[in-house]
Amino acid sequence: MHRHLPWRLPQRTPTSNPASDALLIDRDMRTIEISQPGGPEVLRLCERPVPQPGAGEVLLRVRAFGLNRPDVLQRRGLYPPPVGAPDIPGLEVCGEIVSGDLGGAGFRVGDLVCALLAGGGYAEYCVAPTGQCLPLPAGLSPEEGAALPETLFTVWHNVFERGQLRAGDTLLVQGGSSGIGTAAIQLAVAAGARVIATAGSDAKCAACIQLGAEMAVNYHTQDFVDAVQTHTAQRGVDVVLDMVAGSYIAREQRCLAEDGRLVVIAVQGGVQAEVDAGLLMRKRQTLTGSTLRTRSVEFKSGIARALREKVWPWIEQGRVRPVMDTIFAAEQIVQAHQRMEQGQHIGKLVLRWA
Repeated sequence: MHRHLPWRLPQRTPTSNPASDALLIDRDMRTIEISQPGGPEVLRLCERPVPQPGAGEVLLRVRAFGLNRPDVLQRRGLYPPPVGAPDIPGLEVCGEIVSGDLGGAGFRVGDLVCALLAGGGYAEYCVAPTGQCLPLPAGLSPEEGAALPETLFTVWHNVFERGQLRAGDTLLVQGGSSGIGTAAIQLAVAAGARVIATAGSDAKCAACIQLGAEMAVNYHTQDFVDAVQTHTAQRGVDVVLDMVAGSYIAREQRCLAEDGRLVVIAVQGGVQAEVDAGLLMRKRQTLTGSTLRTRSVEFKSGIARALREKVWPWIEQGRVRPVMDTIFAAEQIVQAHQRMEQGQHIGKLVLRWA
């Protein structure tokens, strides 16, 4: 049985010595669970035993955790966790290493790390694969660190590995003001690419421009296909990062240059799409997509190594920064989910434990 708790609790005061704190982890922890599929109100605070790390894993005391669209889908009952993953939602955290398998990882107990998870991030403690941990970049807060893993792992794999974006290429980012979108714009610009973004308001378009996009299209008032073709003198873009699918696929094909790559990472517009096979062949287009949550630890650890080598220097140089919309207390998880579903945020929604 899990003990359910009121939303307002007295603050806990950790000790100043992480190593000695490791002796205190055999207690329950606060966590947020999905009581049943439904709206934000089904999220509830409860207590569960602190998880124990296994081989190749570390136990983290979570300082902050990010909110992502898959969390909303899981809450609605539309995106179950992979086999073996915790039923607690949460795909990214920043926290202190308390204990675990640190062999060869270059980490020590007490280090602050950002970690990508398959689940379990909505908790005071979580277990993370050691290979999916990255050091908190210098100059960033734990809240900013919690905004990094899901977006950067996703963008790096899909835009740079699958989409093969190179310096001089042009990238079209759908939903440029989202957490994924703001990261994609910055990474592409840092890599020497040009960026066109779409967003749902003039304010969101302005945010995309401020991040480095050379054009942003309000899809409520403009047709992005016409805007892209006009801006590129009918050449089109080299890579499209698509979070919509559905009817967007055929339109995005028309935006692609010869040998262009269309990468699908979400299906907010539906899973069924029409593909112009003639255009696919004539322009030698590539249509691909991926999900990361079910991929192996080895695969995701490879992405982490690439991020450490390529992207972490950009963060420490100030060329890439997490765009923070709102930081909530963990007890405000219902309000945080409501804000995500309202769709008015720009950048990341993050929660922190008191």
